[in-house]
Amino acid sequence: MLVISGKNINKTYGTDIILDDVSFNVNKGDRAGIVGPNGAGKTTLLKIISGEIEQSSGNIYIKSGLTVGYLKQNNNFDLGGTVETEAQKTFDNLYKMEEDIRSLSVKISDHTSPSFDKDLEEYTALMDEFEKEGGYTYKSELRSVLENMGFGEDDLGKRTDKLSGGERTRLALSCILLQQPDIMILDEPTNHLDLKMLAWLENFLKSYKGTIIVVSHDRYFLDRIVTSIYDMNAGILEEYSGNYSDFVIRKAERLEAMHKEYEKQQKETARQEEMIRRFKQHGTEHLAKRAKSREKKLSHVNLLPKPITKQEKMKLSFDIDYKSGTEVVIADNMVKSFGERTLFRNVSCNIRKGERVCIIGDNGIGKTTLLKVITGKEKLDNGYLKIGYNVNFGYYDQGQRLLDDKETVLGEMKNAYHLYTDTEMRSLLGRFLFKGDDVFKLVGSLSGGEKAKLSLLKLMLSGSNTLVLDEPTNHLDIPSKEIVEEALLEFNGTLIIVSHDRYLLTKIPDRILELTEEGLVEYKGDFDYYLDKSKLEEERKDSVSSSENIGAGLSKTIEMVRSSEEEREVKKKLEAELRRKRRRSEDIESSIHELEGVIADIESSMCEIENLHRYEWLQEQADLMADYEEKVGRLYDEWMELQN
Repeated sequence: MLVISGKNINKTYGTDIILDDVSFNVNKGDRAGIVGPNGAGKTTLLKIISGEIEQSSGNIYIKSGLTVGYLKQNNNFDLGGTVETEAQKTFDNLYKMEEDIRSLSVKISDHTSPSFDKDLEEYTALMDEFEKEGGYTYKSELRSVLENMGFGEDDLGKRTDKLSGGERTRLALSCILLQQPDIMILDEPTNHLDLKMLAWLENFLKSYKGTIIVVSHDRYFLDRIVTSIYDMNAGILEEYSGNYSDFVIRKAERLEAMHKEYEKQQKETARQEEMIRRFKQHGTEHLAKRAKSREKKLSHVNLLPKPITKQEKMKLSFDIDYKSGTEVVIADNMVKSFGERTLFRNVSCNIRKGERVCIIGDNGIGKTTLLKVITGKEKLDNGYLKIGYNVNFGYYDQGQRLLDDKETVLGEMKNAYHLYTDTEMRSLLGRFLFKGDDVFKLVGSLSGGEKAKLSLLKLMLSGSNTLVLDEPTNHLDIPSKEIVEEALLEFNGTLIIVSHDRYLLTKIPDRILELTEEGLVEYKGDFDYYLDKSKLEEERKDSVSSSENIGAGLSKTIEMVRSSEEEREVKKKLEAELRRKRRRSEDIESSIHELEGVIADIESSMCEIENLHRYEWLQEQADLMADYEEKVGRLYDEWMELQN
């Protein structure tokens, strides 16, 4: 069922064409990802779909009666509001119901009241509606979503005007997830989320029954969530089915086919023009007529534009001025606190020359502070830290606080590297797509992506043999991320990187260090290795926990087993049975979710005006729905048995 449609949408600002005849269709339940370089018009399209701005021409259609939730890159909250009060606005209708229920409860407590029967009937109906709308679960849902988005009990009363940019984004995302609109429009939802938040968000969206349109540069997220990709470039939109990995393959195949078709047409056009020239050269009346006829046919041919196979990209490479010693960082039992809060303790590691080490961990655990301690920008409270011989750190700050917002782009670079002439520096800036008058822009006016590129240029010129990078791919579009990754892979120095970019984490590290409250946990591999090993550890803990909570009868059975060998065998069987039940429960939950979605679709189609007079068809659909509901009932019964 079509829920959103755009036809020949154009958007211009003065002479700048942002969107050029964009057309698309989105059906109920679709999960559409929009990708493209920075400045391609992705956010503009989302604003038009959400109704925040109007298109210059063309038509946008959204099925009436559907609710739309829009996560912007910049979100505004009421002055004086708190994290909890902003999230609670999602459930204003339920708070109002609770007030009405309390009021009616007082009224019906007086059985002699002349309006008792009416009040009781209203009270019963309101209680039914309250339950149907989730009145008994919404408060726990609110706390659960906020907690999974990084807001603990201590954060609920925090004023929104005191939140950081990342916290504001996470709060806005929480509000939309709680709202659960029919259509969810998300602009860069994974920015500022740590790995646990990302995993939780992906699981939430997978079970979400509505329609999703998302702009994202997170390739890992797009692979796991979307079912189609819209590629936006130079204001033009092209659709590809599948996730991001499918899109990369199909786009390459499409460009190759377009290039072949273009070359074929060019050759045929050249052949026709040569024949026309030769016919004219002979000068006979017969051949002149044939030449004229061919010219006429050729003039009606729609010439294909030359496919753009390569986008202009920044040119990044890292070279070192001199090599470091074998040992780069040696740390033992490091402790860092701010006031009474201990950020991390027991941090020990040994990083050697040429290693590529990535550091991961929850938001607020102290990863950025750890990098600052290593590079000497923060002092240790306790512990041991030694930096090796000839180590020269190059530091990339994710907040771009090392840039002077009041300086021009050219001035910023000249201040750092004053031996370069203006011409040489402008040439280098051109490699990073700062062309013409762009070099005279104030740094403070640059976008996040432009600031990131400027910081990368400064890092490239540093000649450092050890690069310490804090979220180096944040704010970059996908082509720029890929360039950074390739440059890091080719770098022959040492890399110490903090990142939540799971694509980068699968390509770059030799090993991953996870920062926890109790120190660093080492995983000798990339992100896939980390996932496997951390999942095994989690399953081991779950298995131990489950075994400890087995019913009293099973515990007695184990106690009766005298042989230690037999005891281990019994435990194995019990753990295997628990895992079987867990897997079966998950399968049942998935089946119930699918069947309830089918039932909802049938109900929706039966209520459509054009189907109300199709009596035989309606009866068939009613019978089919009854069968599905019976299956759901059986599945719920089995699920309940498995929980015992």
